[in-house]
Amino acid sequence: MNSPTTLVLKTGANLPPVALGFWKVPRPETADLVERAIDVGYRHLDCAADYGNEAEVGAGLANVFRTGKAKRDDIWITSKLWNTYHRKEHVRPALERTLRDLGLDELDLYLIHFPIALQFVPFETRYPPEWVYDPSAAAPRMEADRVPIAETWGAMEELVRAGLVKNVGVCNFGVSLLRDLMNTAEIPPAVLQVELHPLLTQDKLVRYCQESGIAVTAFSPLGAQSYFSLNMARPEESLLKHPLIEQIAMAHERTPAQILLRWGVQRGTAVVPKTVRTERLIENRNLFDFSLSAEEMGAISGLNQNRRFNDPGVFCEQAFGSFFPIYE
Repeated sequence: MNSPTTLVLKTGANLPPVALGFWKVPRPETADLVERAIDVGYRHLDCAADYGNEAEVGAGLANVFRTGKAKRDDIWITSKLWNTYHRKEHVRPALERTLRDLGLDELDLYLIHFPIALQFVPFETRYPPEWVYDPSAAAPRMEADRVPIAETWGAMEELVRAGLVKNVGVCNFGVSLLRDLMNTAEIPPAVLQVELHPLLTQDKLVRYCQESGIAVTAFSPLGAQSYFSLNMARPEESLLKHPLIEQIAMAHERTPAQILLRWGVQRGTAVVPKTVRTERLIENRNLFDFSLSAEEMGAISGLNQNRRFNDPGVFCEQAFGSFFPIYE
């Protein structure tokens, strides 16, 4: 099976299936990383206000455009609405801050980052506001806000009508939330971004989206790698060192990372790996001159353990003093 070099959204837009993710990219390295990524062929950058480095992404893009390495229309830029900006009056100002930081007039895709509404934190108080309402409190914690998804989504639709965003979508939603959203949306979500890798295949969710015309993007497509430093994964959970993945990589003369990413794109999803190393940038895009057999795809999918690394029901209590499950 040959994977498409773009995913066609219901709006007709072409989503590049391999993005460079900017979560956890240090700010001093970000602008240079943007330029190196464009140099080796990346045309999809996955950003978010919460990552705290959109101004640096913007500086890198400015250099790319100034030097003629790429034109604005050549690059797909995704960003995300943070949890503290879910009220309708805060959605457009949040986007405008992201656009200003990125140095852009319009986003290709804007996503609701989590189905979690938190109390608004003014931009001048703290940006990005992160998770806790008052870090200086004796017991810092998240403070939930009573904002329906429909209210936030209506404001997202207004961004499209205003010409500030071409496509809108969501992250970290399950089927029930998607069904409810689809029942009220005037502009249906074009993309769902969720954690996806062979330990968390989410087959029913992916199938529902594909049958509903919602493109799926996989964050953490290599599994545990991004979570070791956060003490959210155990060393033995590394898919890059799994015997099956290593065996298939040897058979194809590829790296384990390429096998995992190929599995993702061959399922019909986009993938968002993160790296700051040029050799890995090149490696992570080099996925389209080989295919995995049906047997290999099935064996990799058979590793599923429903193991979710990025789970607010776990990390919010550990890190932010608040029990906040969203998937159960």
